[in-house]
Amino acid sequence: MSDILKNFIVFEGLDGAGTTTQCKLLYENLKKLGKDVILDAEPTPSPIGKLIRSEYLSKKNSTTPWALALLYAADRENHVNNSKTGLKALIDNGKTIIADRYFYSSLAYQGVNLPDEKLRLINDFEDPEVVIYIDTPVDECLRRIDKRGEKKELFEKKDYLEKTRQGFERAFKHISKNVKFLRIDGNLDAKTISDMILKFVL
Repeated sequence: MSDILKNFIVFEGLDGAGTTTQCKLLYENLKKLGKDVILDAEPTPSPIGKLIRSEYLSKKNSTTPWALALLYAADRENHVNNSKTGLKALIDNGKTIIADRYFYSSLAYQGVNLPDEKLRLINDFEDPEVVIYIDTPVDECLRRIDKRGEKKELFEKKDYLEKTRQGFERAFKHISKNVKFLRIDGNLDAKTISDMILKFVL
């Protein structure tokens, strides 16, 4: 789709890139400026999103790459179009949404094992107004993941993340010219990145 969802800001990057931190910082900064903002993420807290997180990302259960891609797309369909809780409904009510991941992550992560054309077909959603890509080297991402001391999720392996990083590059080659796109060096300190993002968004 070529349509743009106004007041929808999406952060993208590898696991460990710093997207979650920067989402929270932008949320706090915009709240201070009096903006009516919602902090959001995919997979969502919906039953479909919970299934993805609790069963598959946690490696409690396994499924095929295509089945997982379809689950992500189903979660996203509900996320965007649910008449009560969906992005469109919230934006129509004057909210600004800051999301940690959107369909670009599906193109990058699922694109390691699946053809781009099939993924684009099931992820034919509106583009956000703003995409902020935190471009952090894989080794640095893995260092941060290890520092958390938590069990690694499904995709948190060096070879997979290297391929995923290439997948993001492919995805962004096709990004709509109507999207405001910002690429930031993820090696910069969090405060510097946050300041750059706030300036870009405002």
